[in-house]
Amino acid sequence: MADSRETRLRAFVAGFPIGHSRSPIIHNHWIGEFGIDGHYEALAIKPEDFQKFVAELKTGKRYRGGNVTIPHKEAAYRLADKPDELAEELGAANTLWLEDGVIHATNTDGHGFTANLDHHKAGWDKVATAVILGAGGASRSVIQSLRNRGIKEIHVVNRTVDRARQLADHFGPKVHAQPMDALSEVLEGAGLFVNTTSLGMDGSEAMAIDFSPLSKNALVTDIVYVPLKTSFLAQAEEQDFSTVDGLGMLLHQAVPGFEKWFGHRPVVDQVLRQLVIEDMDRH
Repeated sequence: MADSRETRLRAFVAGFPIGHSRSPIIHNHWIGEFGIDGHYEALAIKPEDFQKFVAELKTGKRYRGGNVTIPHKEAAYRLADKPDELAEELGAANTLWLEDGVIHATNTDGHGFTANLDHHKAGWDKVATAVILGAGGASRSVIQSLRNRGIKEIHVVNRTVDRARQLADHFGPKVHAQPMDALSEVLEGAGLFVNTTSLGMDGSEAMAIDFSPLSKNALVTDIVYVPLKTSFLAQAEEQDFSTVDGLGMLLHQAVPGFEKWFGHRPVVDQVLRQLVIEDMDRH
């Protein structure tokens, strides 16, 4: 008798290491909600094995597609047959899907970032200026998504200004590189502040920031979500600014992939958010 699992719709998240991933919680929750005969699983794939894994994915025998996380995002983009414009510009993909033997790729991190803000504070994008702290890999999709949303001026502030300058050159004239000592100046009148660094992760100390130069109705957000209330968010709240935590970015970036693999567009709600928070509390 054939293994019934072969008929199930299957998807994955591939990374190395992968034990920290909460994507299986998210996708298997939605699979249950829609009553789909499917499964989503975490796969620990070593970098030297990733090319072979993608070649096997093309056969369509096991998976409809999946997510890709560190350290495979750049390789996923290079190995895909049809990366879209978002993945092309970023040089990285986090979502793969198979159509007629062709591997398509996109990057949904920027979607996750903006959808999280849309969900919690509609109208956040009616600002002229945004300030992004950090010029590492995590900042790229945030810069791209803000520029694509129509934010007129995006200041990237980084200790190593050359790294910020590379991003400004890459993403175009709306993006400006700034040294750390210019932070107070570029905050003046800005409507959005985003931390894309690991400062404050796992409760570590982050530098003190005076957010008072921001516009009165400005929003402060952080892509770090462990802890939910990072040092930057706590500081902003103490200074009477609105904040949005980073967990929703993780939840919302999962939506487009699920729709590609399983044919239903899921909704990010409080039930899902609570499931992930409970898992965070256990670990």
